[in-house]
Amino acid sequence: MMSAVLVDPGSIATDRLVLEERAELVPAAGQVLIDVRACGVCRTDLHIIEGELAPHRPRIVPGHQIVGIVRSCGDGVDVAVGTRVGVSWLGGTDGTCAYCMMGRENLCDAPVFTGYDVDGGYATMVVARADFVYPLRDELSDTDVAPLLCAGIIGFRALRVAGVEPGDRVGLYGFGASAHLALPVLKHWGCTVAIATRGQRHRAFAQRLGADWIGSEFDRPPFLLDRAVTFAPAGDVVVAALGALRKGGVVAINAIHLDRMPQFDYDTLLWGEREIRSVANMTRDDARDFLELAATIRLRPTATVYPFEHVNDALRAVKDDAIDGAAVVTMATEPAGRATAPPAP
Repeated sequence: MMSAVLVDPGSIATDRLVLEERAELVPAAGQVLIDVRACGVCRTDLHIIEGELAPHRPRIVPGHQIVGIVRSCGDGVDVAVGTRVGVSWLGGTDGTCAYCMMGRENLCDAPVFTGYDVDGGYATMVVARADFVYPLRDELSDTDVAPLLCAGIIGFRALRVAGVEPGDRVGLYGFGASAHLALPVLKHWGCTVAIATRGQRHRAFAQRLGADWIGSEFDRPPFLLDRAVTFAPAGDVVVAALGALRKGGVVAINAIHLDRMPQFDYDTLLWGEREIRSVANMTRDDARDFLELAATIRLRPTATVYPFEHVNDALRAVKDDAIDGAAVVTMATEPAGRATAPPAP
């Protein structure tokens, strides 16, 4: 099998993942062996590769938006060989800590993260815990599903954390791989959606997908927001979102790290029972609910496809905001550069 291995963390401006032949994997008890067909590129991969997240193990294979076919199963697994499945960021929990026992496994004290604690999907094969894989419906292709498995699920969880209700006025701050998947979900729920993002190209992208209002990251929408989700890892953007909220509104921060939280005026921005909440990982229920919804509404991401041997190019494209939507590395036969149709508003 071939794997793309992180040998030395650093800037993705130079190739950081090295293609390496490894021995074929064998699933242990409770695991499945998966032939990888596609793996979405996530900014968390960049945080790991560039050393912004401290390494958890040497020579890791990143990648945690995995679509593939079950090749074989370890003891005690009832997943059928040949099933198409997805694997996401949360690759395992202890199941016994207080958070797991209260149904909040996203906060588990001893989580296992795919492509960080265990080898991930930038490889031709991967093993995964059978109870953390998701059988996939046929409505969406491999390259459609791959970006949903983290960017989509975590965006969906962010909407839940923000408390979004059908018909709400919702602001999305930043418009990349995750936000462009949240927008059609919000439109399906009958919400009015404001997009605040830097760069004319990103604003044009949001317009094509049917946003109701579009401005820069520090512009204020012409209506007060019930809820807002920030995707940019910048504290200034959180403050901007607070400034657009009605009393009692919520800002959910959908970022694995934040540069800082600047000083802001309590009386005008937070008073009035406005809330700031953080979004941490996801649960399997989030994944199952979102993937079911995505298949039902045929949520098709805008995605640019790269062949496996160009995985470093895909990572650079995400780092440089060189593409709209998501990047997907594929072991299948779809040509590099193919962009899927954008989701209908």
